[in-house]
Amino acid sequence: MKYAIVVTGGKQYKVEEDQEILIDRIEGKEGDKVTFDEVLLLVDGETRQIGQPTLGKTSVAGRITRQTKGKKIRVAVYKAKSRYRKVRGHRQQLTLVKIEAFADKTRKRSTKA
Repeated sequence: MKYAIVVTGGKQYKVEEDQEILIDRIEGKEGDKVTFDEVLLLVDGETRQIGQPTLGKTSVAGRITRQTKGKKIRVAVYKAKSRYRKVRGHRQQLTLVKIEAFADKTRKRSTKA
């Protein structure tokens, strides 16, 4: 099982290939490629690479599937004894990203001469 831990928007996500993740909004249109360069951990079967704090030459590639909004939440402010009440709503801007591949540039490739 191959997976990685990536950081985007100040949050950490465990991602696998061909998985769709919902993250905080990033710039781009549907179909655009996106690269996550902050990889904290990369696990490929029995081998593990742990970053200190990140794996410098490892990245995760994905494609933006959809730009959307999250569920609406109510934010209420109430102050006792002053007749002050205010209710507002908020919908978080989100991006749906499909993870396509892991790029590990630290491995040396053999060249045949």
